[in-house]
Amino acid sequence: MSILIRNGIVIDPASKRQEQADVLIEDGIVKKIAPQITQEADKQIEAEGCYVMPGFVDLHVHLREPGFEYKETLETGSCAAAHGGFTTICAMPNTKPVIDNADRVSFVYNKANVVSDINILQIGAVTKGQAGEEPADIEAMKKAGIVAISEDGKSVSNTKVYVEAMKIARDNGLPVFAHCEDRSLAGSGVLNAGKKAEELGLEGISNAVEDVIVGRDIILARENGVQLHLCHCSTALSVELIQYAKKSMHGLTAEVCPHHFTLSEDDITKEDANYKMNPPLRAKEDVQALKEGLKNDVIDVIATDHAPHSFEEKNCSMKNAAFGIVGLETAAALTYTELVDKEWLSIMQMAEKMSYNPAKIIGIDKGSVQEGKAADLVIFDPEKEYEIDVSAFVSKGKNTPFGGRKVKGCVMATICGGQAVYSAPGFAEKNIKKMKDAREQIKKV
Repeated sequence: MSILIRNGIVIDPASKRQEQADVLIEDGIVKKIAPQITQEADKQIEAEGCYVMPGFVDLHVHLREPGFEYKETLETGSCAAAHGGFTTICAMPNTKPVIDNADRVSFVYNKANVVSDINILQIGAVTKGQAGEEPADIEAMKKAGIVAISEDGKSVSNTKVYVEAMKIARDNGLPVFAHCEDRSLAGSGVLNAGKKAEELGLEGISNAVEDVIVGRDIILARENGVQLHLCHCSTALSVELIQYAKKSMHGLTAEVCPHHFTLSEDDITKEDANYKMNPPLRAKEDVQALKEGLKNDVIDVIATDHAPHSFEEKNCSMKNAAFGIVGLETAAALTYTELVDKEWLSIMQMAEKMSYNPAKIIGIDKGSVQEGKAADLVIFDPEKEYEIDVSAFVSKGKNTPFGGRKVKGCVMATICGGQAVYSAPGFAEKNIKKMKDAREQIKKV
């Protein structure tokens, strides 16, 4: 199968290339990039006015399978990812049972090969059953294909056990993805510890809940030569600690989620569980610091922390509701709207943080648009404006505070391994009309 993408603006973070060009795809590979390609192809896509970018790589998603298929499955989650422009996603291990051994890793890959049109990569647990008492079989999971270890959903409170697992990860060339939260300090907190929590009569979660573990994990990783990736950073001090540590430490990276750089606690106008997430929405000063961290490349990655829940789990009081929101189908638009269109980031930085940098962190040859590389691409229209329609989500989860929000920038098509796996409504028909019009013009000439 061959695809010719015409007249798009190619964005390649690997070479810093940004120019209008045609892209020819053959047998799953980018065969040629040139100002004008006249070669015939099985399929042509007109991308005038759109960016042709590397497919997005999400280091942080919850696909819920096995065990919580009522929330999401490998199939529905990967379909949502394709709609959002993601061609590779990394699944967290806090399923039921926990992904803590090679057999469970193999289950995910075998199932994904059947039901998914994009690349699903598995992350293994740090400890057995995520109980925090002894390391999981990390070496065997590495052989089965995991790309990192994480105790996501919690931190490993036993420092001795954590260090032991870190060393195993280091010796097997695996990064450690850290959910930084002091659970004892968090208590039964629901929202950020601030005025909004006080107004609603809810227990707060202080910035220190995150900050003390960020500091601990940086110290442990530095001392033991571990590649450390800090998940969903939300506080100003986290950014400051990362910036300081990077001056003398290699292998430290960090991510921010769209909800944390888009919303603050001030956006919560009433008790609505769609605003309940972990870490919580912080103060405006924290949001500002996160944006500065992204702009100055202190923060390397934008990830979704896609966390689908059932209607019942979110349609209740904030005190009793589950933490988390979905993000795969809104991340690109929110990033463009809040960061690129408002000139916090360039479009090249967006591609770096959503494609190139995540791929480097887990050591996969993705995240670029270059001849000879895998044809994992997204066609993104930066001018298309619309309202986020939750009812149109293909994820099982509809839990988001962004329903009805006006955004700018839309994923028009996703190509994975040289196959078109998603096309926005009306995009294919628009392309057909453009091709017909072009042929008519040629005939007239």
